[in-house]
Amino acid sequence: MNLTILLAIPVLTLLAVLLLPGARQARWAALAGAAVQLAASLVLLLRFRAARADGGKGFLFQMQHDWYPDWNIGFHLGVDGISVAMILLTTLVVVAGVLVSWEEARMPKTFFAMLTLLGLGAYGFFVSLDLFAMFFFLELAVVPKYLLIALWGSGRKEYSANKLAIMLMGASVAILMGIIALMFSAPDGQWTFDMLRIVEWDVPADTQVTIFGLIFIGFGVFTALFPFHTWVPDGHSSAPTAGSMFLAGISMKLGGYGCLRAAVWLLPEGALAYGDAIVGLSVIAILYGAFVTLMQTDLKYINAYSSVSHCGFVLLGIGMLTKAAVAGAVLQMVSHGLMTALFFAVIGMVYVRTHTRQVAEMGGLMKPMPFIAVLMFLAGLSSLGLPGLSGFVAEMSVFVGGWERDTAFHRSATVLAAMSIVVTAVYVLRAIGATMMGPLRDQAHAALTDAAWYEKAAALVLTAGILAMGLAPGWLNDLVGPDAAAIVTRLGTSTP
Repeated sequence: MNLTILLAIPVLTLLAVLLLPGARQARWAALAGAAVQLAASLVLLLRFRAARADGGKGFLFQMQHDWYPDWNIGFHLGVDGISVAMILLTTLVVVAGVLVSWEEARMPKTFFAMLTLLGLGAYGFFVSLDLFAMFFFLELAVVPKYLLIALWGSGRKEYSANKLAIMLMGASVAILMGIIALMFSAPDGQWTFDMLRIVEWDVPADTQVTIFGLIFIGFGVFTALFPFHTWVPDGHSSAPTAGSMFLAGISMKLGGYGCLRAAVWLLPEGALAYGDAIVGLSVIAILYGAFVTLMQTDLKYINAYSSVSHCGFVLLGIGMLTKAAVAGAVLQMVSHGLMTALFFAVIGMVYVRTHTRQVAEMGGLMKPMPFIAVLMFLAGLSSLGLPGLSGFVAEMSVFVGGWERDTAFHRSATVLAAMSIVVTAVYVLRAIGATMMGPLRDQAHAALTDAAWYEKAAALVLTAGILAMGLAPGWLNDLVGPDAAAIVTRLGTSTP
């Protein structure tokens, strides 16, 4: 399959959105482009599985073009199972984000253009096998994040947008410094940004340790690595609904994917050196995020701080450095992207109708809004890890992989992380009960309407992903498992 199609579709969609004369046409163009991208990602999945069944290994559908030959920068594309999973997640969130924003009235053409541009950055990031190209698409995705919050956000939107930009740009500086340092460690005559060539280098262990710290921390900021997580609650709470869905569902996954692909895979000695520190920080993030969420009274802050906790499971799986744990980290990225995007979509639906996100000002909303209430239950139950939904599969994979590390430290970390499920159940059930159950707290809410067609369509897209992963996880585990194993094999240890 020609992977440039995955980049051409959002580019053409972006042009259509900007050039069509009216807002209505722009909305339909954005939706059509997102739907075509979803179809293309499903075709990619089928062809990738067929190629793997025929004996294909490693990165498939590779293509390479010179971009800047003087600096050995190439446009090298290719996908493995982890890449395909991330592309599928991105397409689902993009389709849902466009649908949820169907009635956006403020500069709608520019708004949908920003959503499309963010999707383009994510697609390019996940298919790039050149470090410079990967970095380029990572930075491309920062621009629409900032604008979505600054122009269409609410509350302290300027502060939140600036904080997000400063922290993510600072993280990008660390990544760029790490990439440059890696280039200077190249053997004579092998200077390149191509990851498939870099992986063959014999980089000294002490050099790997130094570079790994820069690259992992840089990408870790994108995925809420403690204590660099503080942009997450402010950014999520101030962003428009689709912006929050994209930040949680896509943007934070760029960080997790970068940690795996550019840090652990390329610099295995660094991963071994920092593994225990990553595990420790991850457990802190999981427990801290869960307990702080208990204190929140705003629905968006509840979901934002819970994202800090759930993304801690991603980093925990990476830090455990076992096949099951790394595969679980990828599954958690997919699961968190789907369920958190759904939760933010539901919060947006509730806010549009009630004009509040404060739990204390709501109650009994299930009666006037039964469909939205069911969606909130579904997202919440997936978040707390109910069997049959995506959250259970992902977290159990991380726990099993963590328990395989037969040391007191790693098993204690696994137990502490598992204990957060109890706290998650408390804040999820309390928030759902206070908003949806019981009598109406405000009689004016009796006249509220349930979800519109476009909101139902957005929710069904994300729900389909949650159920497909929760009820039949084997297909996704088979997709990412071999490539997770390949990453761990690079460590050269007896780690299970």
